[in-house]
Amino acid sequence: MLPQQAIAAQLGISRSAVAGHIMNLTRKGSIKGRGYVFSDAPFVSIIGGANIDIHGKSNKALRREDSNPGKVNTSAGGVARNIAENLARLGVDSRLVSAIGCDHHGQMLMKLCREAGVDMQYVQEIDSEATSTYLSLLDSSGDMHVAVSDMNIIDHLGVERLQLLKAALGQASLMVLDTNLTDDALAWLTQTFADKPIFVDAVSCSKAIRIRPYLQFVHTLKLSSIEAEALAGKEARTQTQLRNIANQLHSQGVDRVFITRGSQGVFYSDGDAQGIQKLQRGIRDVHNTGGAGDAFLAGLAYAWLEDWPLQESVSFALAAADVTLSHSATVSPALSLAAVNRTVEEAQRAG
Repeated sequence: MLPQQAIAAQLGISRSAVAGHIMNLTRKGSIKGRGYVFSDAPFVSIIGGANIDIHGKSNKALRREDSNPGKVNTSAGGVARNIAENLARLGVDSRLVSAIGCDHHGQMLMKLCREAGVDMQYVQEIDSEATSTYLSLLDSSGDMHVAVSDMNIIDHLGVERLQLLKAALGQASLMVLDTNLTDDALAWLTQTFADKPIFVDAVSCSKAIRIRPYLQFVHTLKLSSIEAEALAGKEARTQTQLRNIANQLHSQGVDRVFITRGSQGVFYSDGDAQGIQKLQRGIRDVHNTGGAGDAFLAGLAYAWLEDWPLQESVSFALAAADVTLSHSATVSPALSLAAVNRTVEEAQRAG
């Protein structure tokens, strides 16, 4: 709140020089207004599901209608929450907007997320619902065979609650949504923040179609092959079919499309460049494939904040997914910027 002359006296420069510096900082957006209040550093708002993940992994080939010896692992999960933690582990200021219950699992989520560096100040606590739970069954190779998702609480994260966060959300450099959100929430968020880059994770076949009416507001859309088929209404097996789906989504307003294909890599398209990219070094040990897609989208978000070109962004995102696959938890505690960069370098040498 000091006047310009007082600032000049303390710095030993002229008042006109101070005025020039302030004008330049204001023009760049570093200063928000009167009082020389500096703007916040860039941050990402991630809005959607947060839950407890319970994964059961069989030691051998799964036998239906029988008890399968194996390992059971419990960890924090939820697509939006996973993306938020991955971003935090990459050094990004990541702010989660979600809903949890006032129960043991909710307290566990708050503790684990804060320890991982996620900003939890906008997470809503709901008395009337239990914290979301995701139960999955994996085979001995780590591939998910079936899962049950109890996400009822996310319906409470509606427009009325989100409107209270409008000012805070409006300061985000990037917004990431998952399709666990209700139709009303997706409509309000995409239309209210249409001037912002919005990244979307399709989550599942049944929920991917929720984003269909709002594709014109989506900057980056990440889907699996089966989610792409559900959304586009056509097969996504060959490269030609993938191109057709991507072109259809571009015609509806999506800037960038990424279709993940497991060990077959990822199909990418920004309307101009299209192709399939794989991590050349391959996966050494796969413990859980459940969080790879979330790590991939976090990698894309990080690359966008750094203003990297498309190919470099895909390589980084694939490396983030690779680091995640090697751990039993949905988000690998080994994930870091250094770990991802090492994986990128190893892939470059192998290629």
